[in-house]
Amino acid sequence: MRPLVLFLALFVAAPAHAEREGLSIAVVRQERQETSPVSPLDDAAFDEGTAGARLGLADITTTGRFTDQRFRLIERSFAAGADPAGIVEDVSRQGARFIVTVADAAATRSIAEAASMAGVLVLNAQAPDDTLRNESCAKNLLHTVPSRAMLADGLAQYLAFKRWKRWFLVSGRGEGDRLLAEAFRRSARKFGAEIVVEKEWTFRPGNARADTGHVSLQSEIPAFTQVPDYDVLVVADEGREFGDYLEGRTARPRPVAGSHGLVATGWSPVTEQWGATQLQSRFMRMAKRRMTAVDYAAWAAVRSIGEAAFRTDSEDAETVASYLRGPDFLLSGFKGQGQSFRPWDGQMRQPILIAGPRLLVSVSPQPGFLHRTSQLDTLGQDREESRCKL
Repeated sequence: MRPLVLFLALFVAAPAHAEREGLSIAVVRQERQETSPVSPLDDAAFDEGTAGARLGLADITTTGRFTDQRFRLIERSFAAGADPAGIVEDVSRQGARFIVTVADAAATRSIAEAASMAGVLVLNAQAPDDTLRNESCAKNLLHTVPSRAMLADGLAQYLAFKRWKRWFLVSGRGEGDRLLAEAFRRSARKFGAEIVVEKEWTFRPGNARADTGHVSLQSEIPAFTQVPDYDVLVVADEGREFGDYLEGRTARPRPVAGSHGLVATGWSPVTEQWGATQLQSRFMRMAKRRMTAVDYAAWAAVRSIGEAAFRTDSEDAETVASYLRGPDFLLSGFKGQGQSFRPWDGQMRQPILIAGPRLLVSVSPQPGFLHRTSQLDTLGQDREESRCKL
């Protein structure tokens, strides 16, 4: 009789254990042409984003041991210009119901469109384009990387706090530079700054690493920046073609901010507050380099999926995705405030770090900038401004 009772007990218990099949998460990275860093101190990040996702997987796997939940990371990449739809089909066949994208806006949009037909939720960890949060938004698309509007607002709040209200805006010729410059113009209007001078960088500086490279820069940049007085030079150079050369070479002794100098970012290797040191250390041990903002966004995406799975005690993809979008989700992201997703455009609310080359300078939202629901919603496009129609 006792063997029969034991057999029945095991038979009844088996299905409950078998249900824990685990969650599969795919990280899909768009390959890019790697260029030489401007500074010899810059780290080459050939696995940017993917490394952050790996650390996120390690974190949720550790917690999952206590909750009897398992997670798997599927890594894929595709060439720039290639159609990523085939990768979406491939990873969904392998059971992935979440895709973390490390790709530009066009590729992210294509992945989200293909994923919607497969019932897959996409978390954008790289593309800051505001259009993905507006006209090109999608029900199955969330964003852990800050938008350009959020970054520009974070910087504009700090410059307003410092009373640096007269800006000299310098932008590059690339599409990303143009979009970032437009975000800065919008933020200037929003927070009462004035762009007193605006110029486009139209020439390529000589090789700064050549023996006489500094000589040409020392003459070209003062001539370019010989303009009426301003409080701060704001740079829009996402392509990193010229911004690093400006500081210390301008005609007037003024601070440089924007994409270079004093930068607004979702993450910086210099931040140590709120337990960030342990996250930085763990990433350094794993990746053998410093954590970038894209790495952080990919880590936050994977960590968010795990957090939702823990809170719902579920490995059902639809249940986890619904909790991520809901009002109860909150991620502790080592930036001093809980981070959640805005229901109107899928953007993760989060503080914006104002960082110098070696130390953290400030964190936005700044004191005095208030909002009726969340101070974090002073950064980026609020519900009333959003053009997203979900």
